[in-house]
Amino acid sequence: MENLVIVDIGSNSARMSIYRIESDGYCVEIKRSKSDSRLSEGMGKEKMLQPVAINRTINALKSFKRIYSAMNNTTVITIATAAVRQAENQKAFIRKVRKKVGLDIRVLSGREEAYYDYLGVVNKIKMNDYMVMDIGGASIELVRVQGKKRRDLISLPIGAVNISERFKLNNSVHAADLFNAQRFLKENIHRVPWLKKADHYQLVVLGGAARSLARINRSYQHFSNSDNLNGYHLNQRQVMGTYELLLRKNLHNRKEIHGLENERADIILGGLLPLITVIDEIDSRRIVFSEGGVREGLIAEYLKKHYRHY
Repeated sequence: MENLVIVDIGSNSARMSIYRIESDGYCVEIKRSKSDSRLSEGMGKEKMLQPVAINRTINALKSFKRIYSAMNNTTVITIATAAVRQAENQKAFIRKVRKKVGLDIRVLSGREEAYYDYLGVVNKIKMNDYMVMDIGGASIELVRVQGKKRRDLISLPIGAVNISERFKLNNSVHAADLFNAQRFLKENIHRVPWLKKADHYQLVVLGGAARSLARINRSYQHFSNSDNLNGYHLNQRQVMGTYELLLRKNLHNRKEIHGLENERADIILGGLLPLITVIDEIDSRRIVFSEGGVREGLIAEYLKKHYRHY
């Protein structure tokens, strides 16, 4: 038996998942932890990770280590995504994490992140043709899937945190700021060369903003379990209606919405606006939520490599 630990240093949150793997390759998650460390906060145009955000993230990693250090036969895989990928002080951050926590970080390229999203989704979603969209704090990944095979993929340096900061969407939203954010997103997403091949595709969405969108709607629909999201779906009208509801409220009132975490209330508009833009661009009528993602993709790759029976 082996304990596989995946530590995921994201732009908005740091996460840890621990999986128990039996000798036959059977794998089950036994522990997960999350910290809203918001590593990408304040990076700005200079793309510099800020000391306060770095220290928050290191403290989160130390708390994770206290958990998995008590386990036997443990393998730890540590990855970082958009915030670290884009950071000018990336090497200094990696050195500091190695010194303070003893973790060696693998920084995923945008294409690698999109690929692992695909691997994490493909066995969880029973559809043939769809587009995967992962909305992170500092990037979004898009993957066009046809016949269950990845056909095109891309990562864009646009995410919930940097959009919210750049266009002042954190609290009450002014019309000019919203217009500028919409124009910026439309211009960038419209440039994706293969996007029109995905016209009318169903969207499979991942990431914190997507989970919040699902939980808000499940709360309104009185679902008893708001966390079991895999396969849950909304139509275009429901997504647009939720976005309009959030847009009408200031930060204080957003925090009162059932299903929306307080820590995400200031970046939820910046997280949903890329989704709204893609829905409009490809006229997607059905939005499906998946529990798969980068960590699940890494697990699938690890099991295939190390367990012959998998």
